[in-house]
Amino acid sequence: MEGIILKALSTRDKVSSEELAADNKVDHQEVVGAAKSLTAQGYIVADMETKPVWNISEEAKEIVEKGSPEYNLWKLLGDGDLPQSKVQEQFGKETTAVALANGMKSKLLKIDKSSGQPVLQRNAATASDEVRDLLQRIIGGGEANPKETEALKKRKLATLDNKKVFLYTKGPDYSVEVKAKAVGDLTREMLVTGAWKTTSFKEYNFSVPAEDIDGGQLHPLLKVRQEFREIFMELGFQEMDTQHWVESSFWNFDSLFIPQQHPARDLQDTFFISKPATSEVVQKELMAKVRAAHEAAFRTPWKEEEAKRNILRTHTTGSSAYTLFRLAQMSEKLPDGTLKFRPGRYYSIDRVFRNEEMDKTHLCEFHQIEGFVVGRNISLANMMHTFDKFFRRIGIERLRFKPTFNPYTEPSMEIFGFHTGLKKWIEVGNSGLFRPELLGPLGFDAGVSVMAWGISLERNTMIKYNISNIHELFGHRVNINFIKRSAIARF
Repeated sequence: MEGIILKALSTRDKVSSEELAADNKVDHQEVVGAAKSLTAQGYIVADMETKPVWNISEEAKEIVEKGSPEYNLWKLLGDGDLPQSKVQEQFGKETTAVALANGMKSKLLKIDKSSGQPVLQRNAATASDEVRDLLQRIIGGGEANPKETEALKKRKLATLDNKKVFLYTKGPDYSVEVKAKAVGDLTREMLVTGAWKTTSFKEYNFSVPAEDIDGGQLHPLLKVRQEFREIFMELGFQEMDTQHWVESSFWNFDSLFIPQQHPARDLQDTFFISKPATSEVVQKELMAKVRAAHEAAFRTPWKEEEAKRNILRTHTTGSSAYTLFRLAQMSEKLPDGTLKFRPGRYYSIDRVFRNEEMDKTHLCEFHQIEGFVVGRNISLANMMHTFDKFFRRIGIERLRFKPTFNPYTEPSMEIFGFHTGLKKWIEVGNSGLFRPELLGPLGFDAGVSVMAWGISLERNTMIKYNISNIHELFGHRVNINFIKRSAIARF
């Protein structure tokens, strides 16, 4: 077929796909398929146009051959009126019904029921088969007005569709014969025989879309977590080791100066581990210092058994306390009692657990993003400046601070940011300076300050991906297609 198309253009400036199909008695799609290959190789240029084409039904073809049912019935009644039952015997019930319905509509026929039995009569002295004439006209290439077109469509005799027809002209690389096709692969045999020297190779087509790979996809939470990690590292933070979900109450509560009678340590807020129910706290000297701080401040007996109880950690701040303790242990103690330590910045992003009632914004497990800066003489102004730099990196440029209470920080502040998408102020985190009662037992002198803050990974991810229900983001109800189509988050 490709050779036929090229040969036709050798004697003509242009040729249509319809003409080629008719002249060679082949299917129109066969011509179109061959022409596509020639177009891709530059032999020809194809211009598409639409052409109205009538689709004629089998019933319409029968009308053209034998006449329309209503006109044939009108002719039958030329010798006199006939009972409907007699007509049905000759025409059949279905054809009689069609002929009668269309004949009465065109005022060719009528029914007389005065005698009690339906009698069919002529309603016009003269008539022509308009339906047959119309069908013959359009089959012969004539046109039909909108009213006639709608009438044919309603009777399911013919429909007017648009057919794609291509007009072909010579392309930039036209030739009468098709050249040898370019080869896609360089083979070992070509290299051995030297055939590659005279072989035409296909050019790389970098615009062709690659095949979709149905592979694994990162969960949106992991994408946002990685983005936060990069932000922390750009600001000079080191990641803490938080790979232990089961924590002792000592590190989760007591080391953070949370009293043993605090409501957060009750069953309704915390998941307690039944086996093993307790763990040994190996830092006996630290435990003694924590006991002294608690009993001096809260004036109640401090119970070691309570501190040993194992729980699913309710926050990652216990890891912050342990990191600070290790930092103090590795630092040199000067003669004046102060520490010679290296100031640092640390962060963590990990899972925590709360015994809370679940709703569309709360789960029993979620991820906490936590950061702290340790140094000397850190003030509230330093803390607010650091928060401003951090939150600007995640797209929140306007901040407000509200005083609040936390057991282990003083002063403490809730952080609110103006969300440009939601057009309102939203709480984005909690913060504060660690209390001296927390830092002292860990081994730091009074001149050391630690500012810390924490935010939710899920909340920020929900805002980024415009999700209103947390169950659509995290848990067994997550739609796998949502994970596959979610783009990488960029703050």
